[in-house]
Amino acid sequence: MSIEVEFFGIPRSRAGVAKTSATGARLSEVLDDLAGRYPRLAEACFEGHRLRAGYVANLNGERFVTDPATPLEAGDSLLILSADAGG
Repeated sequence: MSIEVEFFGIPRSRAGVAKTSATGARLSEVLDDLAGRYPRLAEACFEGHRLRAGYVANLNGERFVTDPATPLEAGDSLLILSADAGG
């Protein structure tokens, strides 16, 4: 299933793109997909199958998530950013 992903701040800089899509039914699966395509992003922002401390994902503009087991549905959108971005 396809999830729209947008990056802000450090994640955008490391990915080298502002937006992409990824596949996965859980946050961990989407992060794994992104890590395979954007190794600099993974090195800076991911720790295994989860976001490093200091990074969060906003799901559909409604809530912030960090739990790798967070379920996702086709058409969902994630914004990955550092926790202090915009602060």
